[in-house]
Amino acid sequence: MSKFLPLFLEGEVVKGFGRGSKDLGCPTANYPLEVVQSLPKDLDPGVYYGWAQVDTGSVHKMVANIGWCPFYQNKQMSVETHIMHKFSGDFYGSNLKICLVGYLRGEKNFSSLDDLIEAIKQDIANAEQNLEQPQAKTLQTNNFFANKPAI
Repeated sequence: MSKFLPLFLEGEVVKGFGRGSKDLGCPTANYPLEVVQSLPKDLDPGVYYGWAQVDTGSVHKMVANIGWCPFYQNKQMSVETHIMHKFSGDFYGSNLKICLVGYLRGEKNFSSLDDLIEAIKQDIANAEQNLEQPQAKTLQTNNFFANKPAI
C-alpha cells in the first residue's frame, strides 16, 4: 500500500462542494482538478493522514480523503484535506502543501450522515495518534515545508 508514501502535494485552495463545514462539521480545503489528476494512477482511494501547511504558516496535522466520496456519489475524484487546527477564516486562494504519511482506510459508503460523521471523528483520532509516532513526526519538518525565499 505504501509504495507512494510519503506523497507530497501542492496547489491552490479552491471552493469544494461546501458540505465539509455545513454537513459534517469538518471543514476541508480542496485542490483544483489538475492537482488531483497529478496523483499516481494506482494510488488507493481512501482516507490518509499527514501534515499540511497553508502558505508559509505552521505545519499542522491533517486527514485527507482522496477519492469519490461514495456517500455523496461524486462524479470527479477529489482531494479533501481537513487540517486539524482552528483557523480564523477560510483560505481560498492560498497555497496548500500536504504530505501524505499513512493510510487509514479505504473509501466506503455510509447508511447515514451520522455514521459518516462518526467515521470522520474516528479518522481524526486515529490520525492524531499515528502522527505522534517518531517516523511520522520527522516528516513535519521536511524541506518540502521550508519557506522558499522570494526571488
